[in-house]
Amino acid sequence: MKGLFITFEGIEGSGKTTQVRMLDEYLRGRGFQTVTTREPGGTEIGDQIRKVLLSPDNSPMDPVAELMLYEAGRTQHILEVIAPALGVGKIVLCDRYFDATTAYQGAARMLPRDMIETLNRIAAGEAVPDLTILVDLPVEEGLTRAHKRNRELNLTGNEDRFENEKLAFHERVRQGYLDIARSEPHRLKIVDGTKSIDEMHTDMVLLLEKLLGNRMGDAGFESRVPSPESRK
Repeated sequence: MKGLFITFEGIEGSGKTTQVRMLDEYLRGRGFQTVTTREPGGTEIGDQIRKVLLSPDNSPMDPVAELMLYEAGRTQHILEVIAPALGVGKIVLCDRYFDATTAYQGAARMLPRDMIETLNRIAAGEAVPDLTILVDLPVEEGLTRAHKRNRELNLTGNEDRFENEKLAFHERVRQGYLDIARSEPHRLKIVDGTKSIDEMHTDMVLLLEKLLGNRMGDAGFESRVPSPESRK
């Protein structure tokens, strides 16, 4: 089977990062080779760009400069991590990708959509996700979770530039994501982020197994979806 590229999107505090880790464990348990990565970041260069992008010290950053940094990091990310892994048949699980750029720099920063799409296309090339899972939940709930996480992980004042944006900014991000989901329902699937961690995991496993079953051409693909009760 050729490699699979699966990306995860959502507003701040949606819980997607936890789900990436759980799905990685699930897939490895099924015998698949996986690579987990994230944007911004994923490479040494990307991690340096991440520090610039997420530091609240850089709040005056121009939106176009912000956009260019994301695309630069993505180009390096694909070259060093994503393309090589897909080339040898691995499943790549990526926490944020080009849909985040469309939602944050496009919908929320209100940069021209044609500019975003052109730069996304230049940076990503043929590295288009086979499946994108969008974890959706109300903005207020997501931000409450995000601020709690940042305090617990000592990220406050370090990687919380976007969490510090006004509520209206985050509402535009969420709407931007939902607009993408409506325009590309074949690729982007929505999971209810207000559900429990285990319930969301079950929903995502179902999506993955459908994708894997289609790719493997096995109508009898055995489902091993864990119920929330089995994880207690």
